[in-house]
Amino acid sequence: MAAAAAQPVAVFGCRPRVAGGVCFLEDRVVLHAAGAGCLRLHLEQKWRQFIPGTERSRGVRALAVSPNRRYLAVSEAVAERPVLTVYELSSVPARRRRTLDAAELPAQEAVSLAFSADCRYLAAAAAPPEGHLAVWLWEKQRLMAALRLQAPGSGVCQVSFGPQDNAQVCITGNGFFKLFKYSEGTLKQMNLQKGEPQNYLCHAWLSEKEVICGTDTGKLILFETGELRWETSVEYKKPPRELEEDATTEEYESLYALPACISSDVSCGLASEDNGSQQNALPQISAVAAYSKGFACSSSPGVVLLFEKTKEKEIYKESQEIWLPQDVFSSEPKKSGRQDILCICFSPSEETMVVNTNKNQLYMFTMLSTDLVKEKVAYFAYLNFPLHSASVTGLDICIWKPVLATCSLDRSVRIWNYKTKTLELYKEYREEAYTVSLHPTGLFCLVGFSDKLRFISLLYEDMHVFKEFAVRKCRECAFSNGGHLFAAVNGNVIQIYSSITFENINNLKGHSGKIHAVKWSADDAKFVSCDTRGAVYEWNLLTGERESECVLKSCIYSSIALSSDAKIIFAVGSDQTLKEISESSIQHEVPAFDVVYTAVAVPHSGHMVFVGTSLGTIRAMKYPLPLTKDFNEYQAHAGAVTKMSITSDDQFLLTASEDGSIFIWKVYDKEGGILKQEKEVEYAEEVLIMRSDIEEKSQAMLDLQIRVKELQTENDYQLCLKDMYCNEKIKELEENFTQEIGSLKTKHQILQAEKEKQELQHQFQLSELMDKQAREVQQLESDSNQKLLMENEKYQELQVKSQRMQEEYETQLHNLEENKSRAMKELTEYYEEKLNEKSILVAEAEESMRQQLQAHEEITKQIEEDEDREILEIKIKFERRLLEEKESNLQLKGEIGLMNKRLNSLQKELKDRNRDIEEMRMEEQKLQGIIESLEKFILALKTEIQERADTIQDEEKHIYDLKMKNQGLEKFKFVLDYRIEEFKKQIESRENDIKTMKEQIREMEGELERFHKESTQLKLNITQLQQKLKATDHEMHRERQKKQNMETLIKRFKRDLHNCVGFIQDSKKMKDGIRELYTKYVQQSDAVETEAVDTNLQQEYMRQREYLERNLAALKKKVVKDQEIHQVAYIRIVQENVSLIKEINDLRQELKMAHTQVHDLRSTLRLTKKKQAIQDTAPSSELLSSPAVLRLNAEKESEKIIEMQRLEIQYLRDQLQEKQQVLAVQPLVDGNLSRLNLERSHKTQQQ
Repeated sequence: MAAAAAQPVAVFGCRPRVAGGVCFLEDRVVLHAAGAGCLRLHLEQKWRQFIPGTERSRGVRALAVSPNRRYLAVSEAVAERPVLTVYELSSVPARRRRTLDAAELPAQEAVSLAFSADCRYLAAAAAPPEGHLAVWLWEKQRLMAALRLQAPGSGVCQVSFGPQDNAQVCITGNGFFKLFKYSEGTLKQMNLQKGEPQNYLCHAWLSEKEVICGTDTGKLILFETGELRWETSVEYKKPPRELEEDATTEEYESLYALPACISSDVSCGLASEDNGSQQNALPQISAVAAYSKGFACSSSPGVVLLFEKTKEKEIYKESQEIWLPQDVFSSEPKKSGRQDILCICFSPSEETMVVNTNKNQLYMFTMLSTDLVKEKVAYFAYLNFPLHSASVTGLDICIWKPVLATCSLDRSVRIWNYKTKTLELYKEYREEAYTVSLHPTGLFCLVGFSDKLRFISLLYEDMHVFKEFAVRKCRECAFSNGGHLFAAVNGNVIQIYSSITFENINNLKGHSGKIHAVKWSADDAKFVSCDTRGAVYEWNLLTGERESECVLKSCIYSSIALSSDAKIIFAVGSDQTLKEISESSIQHEVPAFDVVYTAVAVPHSGHMVFVGTSLGTIRAMKYPLPLTKDFNEYQAHAGAVTKMSITSDDQFLLTASEDGSIFIWKVYDKEGGILKQEKEVEYAEEVLIMRSDIEEKSQAMLDLQIRVKELQTENDYQLCLKDMYCNEKIKELEENFTQEIGSLKTKHQILQAEKEKQELQHQFQLSELMDKQAREVQQLESDSNQKLLMENEKYQELQVKSQRMQEEYETQLHNLEENKSRAMKELTEYYEEKLNEKSILVAEAEESMRQQLQAHEEITKQIEEDEDREILEIKIKFERRLLEEKESNLQLKGEIGLMNKRLNSLQKELKDRNRDIEEMRMEEQKLQGIIESLEKFILALKTEIQERADTIQDEEKHIYDLKMKNQGLEKFKFVLDYRIEEFKKQIESRENDIKTMKEQIREMEGELERFHKESTQLKLNITQLQQKLKATDHEMHRERQKKQNMETLIKRFKRDLHNCVGFIQDSKKMKDGIRELYTKYVQQSDAVETEAVDTNLQQEYMRQREYLERNLAALKKKVVKDQEIHQVAYIRIVQENVSLIKEINDLRQELKMAHTQVHDLRSTLRLTKKKQAIQDTAPSSELLSSPAVLRLNAEKESEKIIEMQRLEIQYLRDQLQEKQQVLAVQPLVDGNLSRLNLERSHKTQQQ
């Protein structure tokens, strides 16, 4: 793994000309294209999340967010190949969900994308003239439909789905507006174009049927279901400030008459300006977006018009103008507000609107209702801050403050804060800025413009030019680390200035090419520079001479970096390598793998190196530099990286690019942790401010204080007046309310009297109604008694009928019970026989399993013995083959050398013959041209002869001459034909020779392929031999160590002997010393020998053990395979047995259910009998004793009982019919099941 890692923390930049380049993900979260990917930005919390593009991407061309805000579709071009990618935005970070297949994509990249309403389909459109429309089912990566678009010209193209209909697709472009309906894998056009074709630049869906389109002539056209409904043209708009200026100039001209000469000059100038503005002053609808009240469009540079729906004939009417603000810090404030608006989008709640311009800027506007807004004109505000709109040419940091300075070809200089991720200062100049350098204090900067080098003071709210130097087109400048000196490149000379006295201290001469980069060492004692002629020089600033140099003329260096000790120089250039230079020579080169390195940066720790590429990617690699692809690569910019820098605490990496974007990266180590700081950095908070600014602000504060006091006095006076007015009003209201209360009291008394009268009338009416109700109740009671007597008689007749029906049903039930008992007995006997058969089959299967296992064990033993024999035979065969192949390889090497020489000679001969053939072909073509010209001439002459047949007598002489000419030409033609035939014969012979040579070449190529195969085998043998060599080297190393150990033992023994010889006179000491020597050295040597012998035995034992373990593993694998086969067969038998047991259990359960049903039927019969006995006794007594009301209840109960009995009888009939059907079907089904199970068991036994 690489040692360095980086993560983008902030991105300052916006990519222009991207279809759908800005969109909302939430109410306060915006997504826009930036660098080689997309950026998510929260408007309030200001956090940023970068979504990188695909590898080797050249930038985003089109964006689309799904209606549910969960998915993002991106169109890119990777290595001239279109790519469509869908990201899932719900995961953090955004996850790449699908990449659509490039083989089915159009040849061109998609310039417009759109999701369907249900987010399932994705439409992609390529721009004309090779227009293409494709609809994808993107989750399954399936192309649903594709269509080629034929258009008269090229231009902008936009595609979209209907807001609710997934099958409806709209596409507009130069000369076409088409609505398609998707059905059965094809796109069918729904509309027919009428009238002249328009150049439609944009469109938006207003409803299910309505589409609004904008043209390049300023027309807004509304289509309903593909037919024109409404059309209007929008005028070219001028900013309100310009209109005010025009009005003031007209008033001035009318009041004061100018002299004739001056007025003529002025009028000429104004006319020329008007002509230039009129050419650009053509309305053009560049963007359209719909919202709930209507739509917004941009008709002129710098303005968005809001249209709202009305009930009049015009349908939509302009309600408000929203203008881009003029930039105060711009060199041309008017032009800053006249940018083309390319994209408009509304937030989901429609509270904010965001626009994107052609100068990479993003603006926002908070939407308010038209009822609240009285002014027709409003202004946008920057989404965050102004961004670079061209290539960033310079980048630098300082030590005192967490800021970085950048300059760009958009003629601006900006100061960013990489801690707070904000823009602190910004100013635009009249000349292009090529380079910038910050003073270590962060209070000053150097900027190299096209005309001069300027020393600028960074004030609180402005940039003030303090000093100018006559250095034209200064491409590089740099402050020293101490800040007391600065270097500026003037052509091929590096000028060193004092930043205190601004004197030119030294001039470093010696470069022959343009200087591309300069660097100071940490102690400011050394200075390093590189140029386009491949020179890297190291200068001594004390003497002004070169200390060392390294020149490589084939390389154009673009950037250099120094290590913290200034001993190592890292350089990158056009030769696609990263060079490590020290001591005037290239010590190490790392390849770039088909990419050009454009910038390099090294942190102060020196453990890692960061490199920028021409594709805009950032590579982080460890130091020392790796030769392989051992680095982390990050997709960042859409253009080449121009500048890189690392902060003084090694926490942040800053990169700038040609696409105008700036990235701030957080640097991590290989384990993913933030790099540890040696000391916590404390940044300065001082700022510079001009004395005149302080005086102006203090004066403004005094004026404001005075104004506040005046306003307070005015407010107090107005409050007093208001109090007086309010008191008078209160008195008037009190008088009015007292009068109203009196009148209301009188009304209340009148209403009370009326209420009492109405109550008396109501009581009289109630008494009359009560008398009528009593009479009606008596009549109803008499009628109901007569009806009850009639119903009682009917009830007695029905009871007699029910008794007869019960007797009949009891006889039927008795017969059914007898039939059922017989069927049950037959079923039990049948299934018991079946169980006995199945148990016998299971026992037979178990016995066959045991026999098979015994046979399997015997087979495995025989296989093991056979394999041992085969392994020994194979080993002997391959050893013989190895020896034979070694001998044949030596012979083949010699033959390969001879064949290569022959091949080279044959290739040279082929080239010579090809040249001759081409020359002959050229000559043949020339001759054919002459022949064709002559043939044309002959035809012309023949036509003249036919036309002048009448005048033959007068011009015979002239005809004779012409005939002679014809004869000569025919002779010449004959000669030419003869030569052509000869040339053809020569060509045929040459072609035959070429064919033979080609056949020889094919044979040679076949032989070469054989040789390649043999060489690969030889390489394998070589690797084996190399491994053996390594093993022998290890053994040699061990022997040498043993030798060294023995030599040390001998030296020790000699020392001890020398000491022992000193005791020659004393025999006891001599004897003790010799014993010590014996115990010390003789026993150790024996132990060493035994240890060596033991190690050799152990090695041989380990080899044999490994060989046996391999054989054992192979045999175990075979045994496992056999066991698996037998287990599968055993599992099948077990499964069949289980299925049979399940069937038996199911049948038993059915028997139990039948028993329970019979028991229930019997119990219901007993209950019905009891109820009937009770009903026979009860009704007679109840009828005699109870009054009329109780008799009514008894009759209702009897009716309910009859209904219950009818329902129970019907239920019993249905159950009897079902049981009869089941008894008829079950024997047949059981027979079929038994046969099927028997067949299955026989099949398993055969297997």
